[in-house]
Amino acid sequence: MTVLIDSSIWIDYFRNGKNSDSLNFLLSENQVAINNLILAEIVPFLKIKRQIKLIRLLESVENISTDINWNHITEMQVKCLKKGINKIGIPDLIIAQNAIYKNVSLYSLDKHFKLISKHTKLKIWDWHRLAC
Repeated sequence: MTVLIDSSIWIDYFRNGKNSDSLNFLLSENQVAINNLILAEIVPFLKIKRQIKLIRLLESVENISTDINWNHITEMQVKCLKKGINKIGIPDLIIAQNAIYKNVSLYSLDKHFKLISKHTKLKIWDWHRLAC
């Protein structure tokens, strides 16, 4: 099982946050993936802070291609708006679509992904279900 790791989890991990154990588990099981959009969200800040080792870590993770289907993005946004789910940015819709198309789970701290998953085929990875 491959899990697409959102930038919110990586940032928490780099700060030794509460999700470090779960990401360590996924890394040890070689189940972690990233995409270029998520890299583009994280790497600029790491470059400014000269965190070369962290950049190398991210670059060593499986990178899944981001094939964007704009019609699907639009339809997901329409579904969300009809369900009252507002203010979801295009980058997050692209990440959700990428996880759906690649048939991987998404691990994120952003609550709107959980809302999206209720109305689409997006699968959310839940450490708590695994740990129980």
